[in-house]
Amino acid sequence: MQSGVLHTPLVYLKGVGPNRAETLKTELGLETFGDLLQLYPNRYLDKTQYYKINQLKDSGADVQIVGKIVHLKTIEQKRGKRLEASFVDGTGEIKLVWFRSQKWIRENLKINEPYVVFGRINRYGGTFSMPHPEMELLKEHQAGLKIGMQPIYPSTEKLSAKGITNRAVSKMVQQLFLETKANFVETLSNGLIEEFKLMAKADALLNIHFPKSQESLAKAQFRLKFEELFFIQLQLLSKKAARKKKIKGLPFTEVGEKFNDFFKNHLPFELTNAQKRVIKEIRNDMGSSAQMNRLLQGDVGSGKTIVALMCMLLAIDNGFQACLMAPTEILAQQHYNGLKDLLGSMDLKIALLTGSTKRAERTFLHNQLENGNLNILVGTHAVLEDKVHFKNLGLAIIDEQHRFGVAQRSKLWHKNEIPPHILVMTATPIPRTLAMSLYGDLDISVIDELPPGRKSIKTVHRFDTNRLKVFGFIKDEIRKGRQIYIVYPLIQESEALDYKDLMDGYESITREFPTPDYQISIVHGQMKPQDKDYEMERFVKGETQIMVATTVIEVGVNVLNASVMIIESAERFGLSQLHQLRGRVGRGAEQSYCILMTSYKLSEDAKTRLETMCRTNDGFEIAEVDLKLRGPGDLMGTQQSGLLNLKIADIIKDNPILKSARYHANQILKNDPKLEKGENLPIRRAYAELVKDKAIWGYIS
Repeated sequence: MQSGVLHTPLVYLKGVGPNRAETLKTELGLETFGDLLQLYPNRYLDKTQYYKINQLKDSGADVQIVGKIVHLKTIEQKRGKRLEASFVDGTGEIKLVWFRSQKWIRENLKINEPYVVFGRINRYGGTFSMPHPEMELLKEHQAGLKIGMQPIYPSTEKLSAKGITNRAVSKMVQQLFLETKANFVETLSNGLIEEFKLMAKADALLNIHFPKSQESLAKAQFRLKFEELFFIQLQLLSKKAARKKKIKGLPFTEVGEKFNDFFKNHLPFELTNAQKRVIKEIRNDMGSSAQMNRLLQGDVGSGKTIVALMCMLLAIDNGFQACLMAPTEILAQQHYNGLKDLLGSMDLKIALLTGSTKRAERTFLHNQLENGNLNILVGTHAVLEDKVHFKNLGLAIIDEQHRFGVAQRSKLWHKNEIPPHILVMTATPIPRTLAMSLYGDLDISVIDELPPGRKSIKTVHRFDTNRLKVFGFIKDEIRKGRQIYIVYPLIQESEALDYKDLMDGYESITREFPTPDYQISIVHGQMKPQDKDYEMERFVKGETQIMVATTVIEVGVNVLNASVMIIESAERFGLSQLHQLRGRVGRGAEQSYCILMTSYKLSEDAKTRLETMCRTNDGFEIAEVDLKLRGPGDLMGTQQSGLLNLKIADIIKDNPILKSARYHANQILKNDPKLEKGENLPIRRAYAELVKDKAIWGYIS
């Protein structure tokens, strides 16, 4: 069957009509035959077995029985009435009971006619009863589509209120199969079908909705999951290949004077093997004639900045400029200071451009950029402004790129006639699973070891009742000359409550650590930016020993002397946030500590998060646990949660299928980039349909 039929609006399906069609559209986003076909059930009730009444057990299970009603009566109760039917099958008797819609049921039930009843069994005394059973005349049951296992579809309150029950949806899907004769076009090649022993597309669709058995359901699920993940990966890999072919890059063939001078004379420590590997990967990219698009992942403190700088030096050696863009002023300032320190006395010009750069300074900067005197520009969103022109931008580095929108990133592309090489950096470890789907069109580099001399941060969990001991420990650390962070949660919806928590905490800390012996900084979201910067600055300079803050310090404060991070109400934080906060300490050579403070009332998830934090410092392991706890949508934040709008696959549970789908998509594109070979025509047709309908874009940013 041509896919055109699947574009038919649902209103034309027998039994739907305009009202139902509108409700299905607003509640479940279903508009066409194809949408309904892809409304896969959440779970199934097993209807493959028929029970005799004398076989029933008091298990609270759903069962199916063939028999007839021999007697009907209405029984008065304390509240209202109930309708009760005696249902027999030759081996015994059960009661069928209704508390609602009694008049309609009484008028429509047929005495002494064979029925199939399905429902949950209860036992009172020695008698079994079945409240509000599903009922179907045996002859209709035998004539209908054989449903071995009953599908349970996604639903909403509004659907139920409008009478679009699970049974009604199931009937619509049955009608769809009857009208289309289940004649669905194959979308995968024979090679893939044979290699994985996949069910045919039409059989898979029939068995996902109306499985004949557990085994056929499992086969249908595998087939549809593989197909979904295969086409996503095909799209990502095609995009990547097309971009490499179409978008010419700037070939940086020279490894010149600046790079070698820095490597020999200014490198503050021996590079780790991971850093060397990543620099080599980036050099290969920038040395080819294609534009680089690479994601650099590295845990907090893994040395991404030095890698970024060495890549900038490659650009400069080849006669180009470089820029580094960060999401906040604090982070931009920190990058600028870090790069200046690393460059030391090298003859290179570097400048900082943020929202608070003065006008005169901006004008000077713009001129320096345009005439090529400025080698490196570090900045915030201010870099994207139209009046910022480079003489020849060769490399753009974006830090914590998930904070920038797609439109903002594309502005950087147009800062040069030939798009600059792009390096995207993140300190938020993205599990391999998620990276393959979210960033499958980027090349990925990972720095997975810490520089030498870094001590592992010791993390412990303490209950509020241990607070005095914790205060004693803080005093010991301050006596050694160290500084301390104390962080309170910030949940947008309860800002007033959070502010109160913070101020209450601040008061108890000032009582325990009085002036002049101790100096305390406080930073929170309701302060003016200049006040916030002033307090941060005092802490950075070592004028205060304790910084009491909300999560504003999560990204960007780098105080080598800070050795203790105390996280209050740690159960209210997500795992990645806890890990990011912990990364604020442990930046110097001293032993550092992270103390997670909570009450005794903890959910199972909270216990898992705390136990994970105490067990490991590995950001990638933490990200995997976080992904399992929260799911991909939440992990990427609301702005990106629609990215993995999958119909049936689950990238965590189905990770092996994802890897396999990516591998095979890659092999097929290698051997047949345009999908022109006869065996790949089904894939080509299906792919063209998906791209044309934008159906695949729902998955990918």
